[in-house]
Amino acid sequence: MLDAVVVGAGPNGLTAAVELARRGFSVAVFEARDTVGGGARTEELTLPGFRHDPCSAAHPLGVNSPAFKALPLGRYGLEWLHHELPMAHPFPDGTAAVLSRSVAETAASFGPRDAGTYRRLVDPFTGRWDTLARDFMSLPLSALPRDPVTLARFGLVGLPPSTWLTRRFHDERAKTLFAGLVAHVMAPLDGFATGAVGLVFALAAHAGGWPVARGGSQSISDALTAYLKDLGGTVHTDYEVKRLDDLPPARAYVFDTSPTALSRIAGFGRYYERYRYGPGVFKIDYALDGPVPWTAKEARRAGTVQVGASRAEIGTALRAASREGRAPDAPFLITVQPSVVDPSRAPDGKQVFWAYGHVPNGWTGDLTDAIERQLERFAPGFRDRVLARATAGPPEMAARNANYVGGDIACGAASGLQLMLRPRLSLFPYSTPHPAVFICSSATPPGPGVHGMSGHNAAKAVWRRLRQA
Repeated sequence: MLDAVVVGAGPNGLTAAVELARRGFSVAVFEARDTVGGGARTEELTLPGFRHDPCSAAHPLGVNSPAFKALPLGRYGLEWLHHELPMAHPFPDGTAAVLSRSVAETAASFGPRDAGTYRRLVDPFTGRWDTLARDFMSLPLSALPRDPVTLARFGLVGLPPSTWLTRRFHDERAKTLFAGLVAHVMAPLDGFATGAVGLVFALAAHAGGWPVARGGSQSISDALTAYLKDLGGTVHTDYEVKRLDDLPPARAYVFDTSPTALSRIAGFGRYYERYRYGPGVFKIDYALDGPVPWTAKEARRAGTVQVGASRAEIGTALRAASREGRAPDAPFLITVQPSVVDPSRAPDGKQVFWAYGHVPNGWTGDLTDAIERQLERFAPGFRDRVLARATAGPPEMAARNANYVGGDIACGAASGLQLMLRPRLSLFPYSTPHPAVFICSSATPPGPGVHGMSGHNAAKAVWRRLRQA
């Protein structure tokens, strides 16, 4: 009998498996798709030689993850590549605010009236990322805070809505960039703890950047898989699990799946019926005949480029997708241009590029024209660079990854109390009604992102039970 079976080979499932195998437990992973990866895959979606990331591409929480930092993933081929700028946010006048590794450079891009305000905002946390991230991304019951004073200070700043935090700034440049940071988790700007979302992304950039993985996000999943196999674990792909009886006998079962799928497989009925799924995304992967012709020079050097003319425009787009049930006319876009720093991703002189906008959960329309109109506002002539495109709305996103219910790449709405207390209001979020069944997906704390911390935290709950048995 195995000690643990993990269902789902996304970053969280693989991290949970690795953490258990490192502690001497026998582990097997079962994945429905033909490759491992979940939200961290790389495929040729458009033309031969153009290697795209179907979902996550830039990894501020990956390079800065306490879980990943503790693993020897570099020995298994994972190499982080940094653009000159982690992120840029261009404006219609051809200028841009930036999120730089340097606090001073970031502050200067906001203008003289807000430079000092920004430095004062991040100064209490600068140089403290490792302890703050470990405290913030773990549960009190699984690890006592190493720096409770800094964690409490972070909570005072971050728990209110982001609109409270941005009141500190005078000009729209800083306010708009922060609104874009909050929108990465598809949360309305006035939601609970959204200030923490923006601050975490900013601090991550200063601590370790927003890099891409050389060769694509698949490198993260492949490194975790290779390390797991060296530890004696096994991985089975093309293995769809429809019920617990489909799995071999084990002392514990760990699910890197949505709560909906777990309820169906384990027969939990309506246990997660109050769990909410958030907006979906409409994503386009592009093969380009050269770099994106951004008007703002800073955007040409950045890995991630946020596209939204103002804080008001971003807020309108988020409300349309999350509260009004319609696709926005001017969508807020998150874009990533990996081949600016990794030429292996495309043929010589060519580029891969992706962009997505938020749409209602399960939306079946086509946002291509709206997305490209937005890109043309900030990069005139963009359409002339397009060699091929691969589009994916909510139905296609859900078909690629079953965890993306209705196209929700966060595996559950990251708004209200569910931003932090997920998938249920519980002191033991990784446990389920069955004492031998656990959940470790992005539906559990600390939530969405390629960082492995949900898997790391769930593994703690599993190995404690296995040691007690």
